[in-house]
Amino acid sequence: MVAPIALFVYNRPDHTRKTIEALIGNELAPQSRLIVFSDGPRDNKDVLLVEQVRDYISTIRGFESVSIIPSKSNKGLANSIISGVTSVLSEYDKVIVLEDDLVTSPQFLRYMNNSLDFYENDEAVISIHGYIYPVKERLPDYFFVKGADCWGWATWSRGWKIFEPDGKKLLDELERRHLLKEFDFGGTYPYSKMLRRQIDGKNSSWAIRWYASAFLHEKLTLYPGMSYVQNIGHDASGTHSRVTNHFEIDKLNVKLPSVRISIKEDIHARQVISAYFHSIARNPIEKLIGAQLFLWRKYWR
Repeated sequence: MVAPIALFVYNRPDHTRKTIEALIGNELAPQSRLIVFSDGPRDNKDVLLVEQVRDYISTIRGFESVSIIPSKSNKGLANSIISGVTSVLSEYDKVIVLEDDLVTSPQFLRYMNNSLDFYENDEAVISIHGYIYPVKERLPDYFFVKGADCWGWATWSRGWKIFEPDGKKLLDELERRHLLKEFDFGGTYPYSKMLRRQIDGKNSSWAIRWYASAFLHEKLTLYPGMSYVQNIGHDASGTHSRVTNHFEIDKLNVKLPSVRISIKEDIHARQVISAYFHSIARNPIEKLIGAQLFLWRKYWR
């Protein structure tokens, strides 16, 4: 069975349109159920934009079915995703999750569904991810890294069951088991600081809690060596975005998975990602064009 798609939208009609148009370009779109969660306006200035988004999503065609779930109030992205994913997985065994600023390649749905089928019964695998950082070193076509991620992803009901919404519990366990350095990719990126900020109410990130939940259970996420996803949300319209044009990707030069790979963390791939984090922390040119802010936003929400 083709996995349903949960799409979370808010107040960006142009981004939403591009996200939908890209999805419709996937061969599995006509077989996919699309469930759109539309968050309510935060204040009066958002009312018109939210209405424009809702007018557009009411016209969507090209999927097996389209369900629209509007919220009268503003839940915020974190609460919307947590409640929305939970709701979908109470009805289905698996789900593909997207936000309104993620443009996908034409092979995205095939990659997601193939991979969900390959690893459906492997408890060690918690999720499938569609995005990979623009690292300089070539990576395998597909590989596993411990943890979970948030830009174009999929999971099963069994995987989402381990999600822990209490950030304090997660941080306490990371500290008790002396895992903070590993959690921060060898100290190259401050994920633990993001988790602390979530606990302190300085961000509402669901993604840092998803990552921490998977990491503590030693679960694996499948990544592609080249990205199936491009984030177009790094402009002034994003809730937590900053302007950057640094992360352009070749969305078409991808190779679909055809066989299962060994279910273990790829240590070399993890080291390549760590080196990338290290480079953006030290390179002043990349700092100027917003690379750190790009990654910070990825888990800030």
